[in-house]
Amino acid sequence: MKRTSLTLQHVKTEAIKFAIMLLGTFILAFAYYHINFQNHLSEGGFVGLALLGKYATGLSPAIGMLLLDIPVMILAWFLKGWKFMIQALLGVAAFSLFYDGFERYSTLVMSFNGNLWIPAVLSGILTGVGAGIVLRFGGATGGDDILAVLVSRWKGWKLGTVFFVSDAFVLGLSLFFLPVKETLYTILAVWIASKVITYVVSVPARGTVVTTSAVKLPMPSAAAKAVNAAAVSQRTTVARGVSH
Repeated sequence: MKRTSLTLQHVKTEAIKFAIMLLGTFILAFAYYHINFQNHLSEGGFVGLALLGKYATGLSPAIGMLLLDIPVMILAWFLKGWKFMIQALLGVAAFSLFYDGFERYSTLVMSFNGNLWIPAVLSGILTGVGAGIVLRFGGATGGDDILAVLVSRWKGWKLGTVFFVSDAFVLGLSLFFLPVKETLYTILAVWIASKVITYVVSVPARGTVVTTSAVKLPMPSAAAKAVNAAAVSQRTTVARGVSH
């Protein structure tokens, strides 16, 4: 009976964690399509490369992300085991599905008629919140997340800082595909996102929680249990230390 109870509790905890991670990927996909793409902004990391691929070749970012992520997923399998790979793959697949859904069926247009500071700020906040939620609950939105987390733990840097530094390369490439103005506003968006990611991952709440950056924080009830479970398994698999 006790064993059954523990199993049911584990399933409930994992379900809560997965639902919250899905919310994070939904927010990311929404922001990248309705704000970044519709206002001709790029992004850092693999998403930025996928958006540049869209601008250059017309290939959907939903497909581009998967193509970029596959090698990293294979690497994660060998380095961190199949459990971590599956967890990361779920986040990647969810993001691609959400983005593809918006691209195919959404009729919402959020063009700001050249006032790029507005989409830059909105993109930074929303992508920072979305990525922060996913990373705080032990998931990944792309292969670059996995690489950034590993570098964060290896170097001891804040995750938001790692994201911002790693995004510089992709933003440099943006100059070959986008005007300087759009690239500069993309940099603003990425900077805001890096600050929001760091905040979301480390913000204190009620209850004791070990976050992805291995810092003990308070958090409420069911969410606290979900984060604790995610963090404990994470510390034994990837030691993953963590939105713009």
